[in-house]
Amino acid sequence: MRVYLDHAAGAPVLAQARAAMDAVWSVPGNPSSLHTAGRTARRLLEESRESLAACLGAHPTEVVFTSGGTEANNLVLLGAARAREGRDRLAIGGAEHPSVAGVVGQLPGRVDVLAVGGEGRIVPGAEAMISSRTALASTMLVNNETGVVQPLEAVHAAAEASGAWLHTDAVQAFGHLPLDFAALGVDAMTVTAHKLGGPVGIGALVARRDRALASIGFGGGQERKLRSGTAMTALAAGFAAAARVAVGDLAAESGRLAALRSALASGIASSIDAVVVNGTEPVSPAILNVTFDGCRADDLLLMLDAAGIDCSTGSACTAGVHQPSEVLLAMGRSAAAASGSLRFSLGRGTDAAAVGRVLAVLPDAVARARAAY
Repeated sequence: MRVYLDHAAGAPVLAQARAAMDAVWSVPGNPSSLHTAGRTARRLLEESRESLAACLGAHPTEVVFTSGGTEANNLVLLGAARAREGRDRLAIGGAEHPSVAGVVGQLPGRVDVLAVGGEGRIVPGAEAMISSRTALASTMLVNNETGVVQPLEAVHAAAEASGAWLHTDAVQAFGHLPLDFAALGVDAMTVTAHKLGGPVGIGALVARRDRALASIGFGGGQERKLRSGTAMTALAAGFAAAARVAVGDLAAESGRLAALRSALASGIASSIDAVVVNGTEPVSPAILNVTFDGCRADDLLLMLDAAGIDCSTGSACTAGVHQPSEVLLAMGRSAAAASGSLRFSLGRGTDAAAVGRVLAVLPDAVARARAAY
């Protein structure tokens, strides 16, 4: 039996999400059509939107369905850059997901990067780069590689003072930390389904109703005239079902995962020398990032894979080619350390036996990886 510890890349689809999708797959009709079948599909889509909005502390009209977190991030970054006349700059955190960090190449010379410190959080004072020329500032709520929780207070204050909009990528927060769009006070927020047991292929950009983003594509404008394309009704039903499960037992499940994460971290530290846990509290209960000095993460990953353990070397959104982690490099780690780190990400299928299995095989795997270095 394999041990799956890569939930941050994609969690197994929950039975509740599968059941919700099964109930919709057989329903014909395009939600944009006016006939009875179309109206039925529209009702199912909007019921899913309303359910997801309730889970996120948002109004249904603020939920724009997308193909996932990457598209949602692209929409808000480029949409704000195009929409806000007289504001020609963006500001992003220094340890963002590639779908945010990549905007530096898309808008050369127009993006300010807010430096992060050794724990992966934006350093005090960096938010001063947000100015009256900034259309939007964006920083993740929970880092996808280290699990570090990013305090938004300073960035929020700077954005508010300058009139910039504020966006947070909450993909890794949803389902593990309390998430309330209205209470956060941000202008836009990104979530996706497959990190919390929903289907791959659907996410959402939650954007305040009074924030008029420019569309970066063209077509029928089905999603608030911001995103075009036939709505994915069945996927929306699966997303909403997974969200209801995640929110329904959030406190208990987060506490359970935090205990397992702590046990894994303690076990690694006590059985293997020269290891460093990347990131300190506050941190996601579901992500543990560890640097193993003196080895290549690729070697260690393959040895663990052969032993029946699935984990990762960092973000799954890097085209399958491992390079030194940009997140760890931004945190001041050396290239060797950034190339020798693994991410263990936990989820509903993770239990004490899974943690025990990892701790049983990891010391020997590390020793062999170091010998091969």
